[in-house]
Amino acid sequence: MSLFSDNIRNLRVQHKISQEKLAESLGITRGRYVKYEDGTSEAPYEILKKIAHYYHISIDLLLSVDVRKIPLDDLLRLENNRLVLPITVDNKGDNFIEVVTQKVKAGYLNGYADPEYIENLQQISLPFLGSGKHRGFPVEGDSMPPHADGSIIVGRYIERLGDVNDGKTYILITKNEGMVYKRLNKNKKNALVVASDNSFYPPYEVKVSAILEIWEYVCNIGLTDEKQVLTETASVKDLFLELKREINDLKIKR
Repeated sequence: MSLFSDNIRNLRVQHKISQEKLAESLGITRGRYVKYEDGTSEAPYEILKKIAHYYHISIDLLLSVDVRKIPLDDLLRLENNRLVLPITVDNKGDNFIEVVTQKVKAGYLNGYADPEYIENLQQISLPFLGSGKHRGFPVEGDSMPPHADGSIIVGRYIERLGDVNDGKTYILITKNEGMVYKRLNKNKKNALVVASDNSFYPPYEVKVSAILEIWEYVCNIGLTDEKQVLTETASVKDLFLELKREINDLKIKR
């Protein structure tokens, strides 16, 4: 038995639907549907889409999360009544902001859709942020000044790729690189061009198919009050970094 098989059986029982009625709604025979529910056959993509649409739940949840552990009312509703992204609220009904600390960052790629993982994250509340689902992510390195290493970037969940605005900064959760915070541009058909504000780091492309989540930057929780001053010394440093990058490129080409 697979997690998917358990999920579609539990959803059907929860909604008090017979196998015959569900199969009819999916446009297949009862015998074919039974094989999906008992795990002896894998559902093709078109059937996965139909089942997800029937229950108003995302394919990702059907395949990767035990839906018995999820109160469906605690999920975020997206377009077309689709459900995804477990959320938690305080006693006033306001969304908590889960904070992905440096300590638990490595596990986020596997746990981002797991309600138990999300529930165990540290939580804060920032009512001034307004509507939308927000989450905090740690900043690493020096690629996105003035956000210092160790600070927390709070992002608002983006439901559709079309809502991404060129030139703005976003946290990307990707299959290959995990968590990155960059400035985005949509000037590629099936990819996003991501760039660091630190010119030492060259822009690169991320395929849309590799993106799991996108969070738009809304605020920064920093640990330093260091003042950034643009000086001639800073310009010399930029030139040095650019020269260093060109040297590294030459070494790679050899």
